[in-house]
Amino acid sequence: MQKAVLLYNPHSGRRRNLVTAVERGAAVLREYCVEVTVVATLSAAEAGQQARIAVAQGCDTVFACGGDGTIQDVAQGLVGTSAALAIIPLGTANVLAHDLGIPRDAVAAAHAALQASPLRVNVGRIQCRPREGPVVTRYFLSVVGAGQDGYLFHRLASTEKKTFGLAAYFLKAFQVWFTHKNVWFSAQISAVGKPDLNPAAQKLTQLLAVRLHNFGSLLRDLAPGASLLRPDFRLVLFRTSSRWCYLLYVLRGLVGARWPVPGVELKRADAIRLMPSGTSPVFIEADGELLGQLPAEISIVHDALTLLVPADFASRQP
Repeated sequence: MQKAVLLYNPHSGRRRNLVTAVERGAAVLREYCVEVTVVATLSAAEAGQQARIAVAQGCDTVFACGGDGTIQDVAQGLVGTSAALAIIPLGTANVLAHDLGIPRDAVAAAHAALQASPLRVNVGRIQCRPREGPVVTRYFLSVVGAGQDGYLFHRLASTEKKTFGLAAYFLKAFQVWFTHKNVWFSAQISAVGKPDLNPAAQKLTQLLAVRLHNFGSLLRDLAPGASLLRPDFRLVLFRTSSRWCYLLYVLRGLVGARWPVPGVELKRADAIRLMPSGTSPVFIEADGELLGQLPAEISIVHDALTLLVPADFASRQP
């Protein structure tokens, strides 16, 4: 690492001293003779362009300082380049940092980045229709959720996250579980190693396409067998509208069990096409950020991004 930029989201998490935390991380890098620039992201839409400009100006490492949404925003500008993405987790959930084993303290995270190994990883790509405007294409690292999960982030306000932190997710999830009527949609899934130009449509109320092994917090192993090291998604398919089956699947994860849940299936795939089945909108999120609604197409982009990871990361994967 010779030249780095720290792109920080001024609206991330609940930290009042966010800028101070970022500067403390930058000071660590400067102690090791890294040329460092600290820059606030202008917006979610512009963070990727800021990352591209930094790479064009000679930066070999781009730090995303914020939550999972900030990491996703910055990654848009690094896919396909040789520059490395490093993380200083300053957001609310920080699920990618948890899976990688990156400490939440900014100073410790900066030290971890200096000792990290570059790992070339695959990323997910999603094309969907936003609430307004033309179809958008986004890259993601952690998870895509359509259906109940997407509706949760549709209802979750940024002010709630800043006020209540991680508790906001669980409070809103309970409210959605208790009050929201599940909406059915259609999914065409291409299984890994079994190409099918016309896969049969499946009816679902929720789909999760997961790339992480350990989400931390209460979720832990949300999709057993998922990993950034794999060339595919681990899918969690809900073929049920039963609230109790949803709850049972969450409880299964809380206690680390592997009992079967009626109407819920785990599967591997590398391409998914989602279509609404009726007039009700079906929302979709990626890495904890609402993207829009169906229709959507999800796929894997191989050898897409260089990520700085702890040396023992691979040994902790399933």
